[in-house]
Amino acid sequence: MYKHNSKQLEFEDFALPFSGGLRSDNRWIKIAKFIPWDEFESLYSKSLSGSHMGSPALPVRIAIGSLIIKERLGSSDEETVEQIRENPYLQYFLGFKEYKDEAPFHPTMFVHFRKRIGKKTLSKINEAIVQKALAEAIKSPEDKACDDNNDGSGSPVLKNKGKLLVDATCTPADITFPTDLKILNTARKKSEEVIDILHRPLRGKQKKPRTYRKKAHKEFLSVAKSKKLSKSKRRKALRKQLGFLRRNLKTIEKQSQQSSLTTLTRKQYKNLLVIDEVYRQQKWMFDHRENRIADRIVSVSQPHVRPIKRGKASAATEFGAKISASLVDGFSFVDRISWDAYNEAGDLKEQIELYHNRFGFYPESVHADKIYRNRDNRKFCKKLGIRLSGPALGRPPKQIDSQRAIQARQDELDRIPIEGKFGQAKRRFSLSKIMCKLAQTSETAIAVTFIVLNIERWLKAILFYLFFRRKFDYLVKSQNFQV
Repeated sequence: MYKHNSKQLEFEDFALPFSGGLRSDNRWIKIAKFIPWDEFESLYSKSLSGSHMGSPALPVRIAIGSLIIKERLGSSDEETVEQIRENPYLQYFLGFKEYKDEAPFHPTMFVHFRKRIGKKTLSKINEAIVQKALAEAIKSPEDKACDDNNDGSGSPVLKNKGKLLVDATCTPADITFPTDLKILNTARKKSEEVIDILHRPLRGKQKKPRTYRKKAHKEFLSVAKSKKLSKSKRRKALRKQLGFLRRNLKTIEKQSQQSSLTTLTRKQYKNLLVIDEVYRQQKWMFDHRENRIADRIVSVSQPHVRPIKRGKASAATEFGAKISASLVDGFSFVDRISWDAYNEAGDLKEQIELYHNRFGFYPESVHADKIYRNRDNRKFCKKLGIRLSGPALGRPPKQIDSQRAIQARQDELDRIPIEGKFGQAKRRFSLSKIMCKLAQTSETAIAVTFIVLNIERWLKAILFYLFFRRKFDYLVKSQNFQV
């Protein structure tokens, strides 16, 4: 049966499902009560300037809360502000006393939030959230950190407890796939913009220097559109683009003697420095017929991004920050963020010590990839009584022990959750492509992603607990179940 009702109600007649109030079982209400906002005040205030000039800074709850909302919803800065303006639950989450039908702040404030809240502050905030989540978890009486025995000095002996999962991954930045021709072409265009700006005060007084931009662009397109590019044609195209860029840099040097570089903005002056370094690197690789150089720039707009060799079939090389992460009871931590490639095996000792600082004891076992299982790390784990997953070094035995095979299989299964956590961060959240343009703001975005991952982990645990609790109560009340 279908009843047609095409008449649209007036806005004043529209009835709210919660009768003008907020539901206490809403997800944002639960998360707002779970996050220890008061502990963040001192951490956030240290990042602010002590000057009394200018408008006062927004509270920490608005700054951190808005970043959490943006990451959890997967929206842009502008869309996040609109969502906050329209949704009373989000306004409650940010600490507002009442609903206001106006934007709480301008979308550009997200950049200031990311700059003020560094990765160190977010790391402490993440640990505070995890500690509260673990404190609220229901544990058995046998789950104790200390043994009743002691070592003779009266102090309890701390037992190794828990599983530590460690791994590393790359967080790709939002840049086009870099090639030498693309980088040189972009640097040439940026240098032409600098020449135009420096010539403005001399317009009508001196003739504008030649840049041959049309010819250079035509030369680039003729090569870029080629389906098959031989090595000789590629070197010829590189030589031409290097020549155009060298000419532009010499022109800028002459212009700087007549017109001060102070006419350039901060961003334009930074681009000029990056362009000069790009020319030096590309010229050196061209002359020496090399494809590698230290601190290679792959993006003029984001010079901090470096190529990270991953050795995977889908992407052998990724461009972004490399992170080392650890997972404990489903809660994740970012232990290191670096824009340069490094061997993650060197982070294992520090990650184990961080585990000890967070929980007061060392892990019983560490589950890591093959690259972590070197001789130095095995010796360190054996000294602390920690079992490092994986087979022993050296030639495998002729007869494989069944117990060891079962243990090795279980270790591989136990290591799966950290791979799944990376998948969740990249598929569900924004770790697959960092849209921020600065190194500091990108690091903040990465750290916020892991905070949201831990909030989701806690929220999921609460939902499971409520589900099984209701199911248990239903069975108790039923006639066919007796306790």
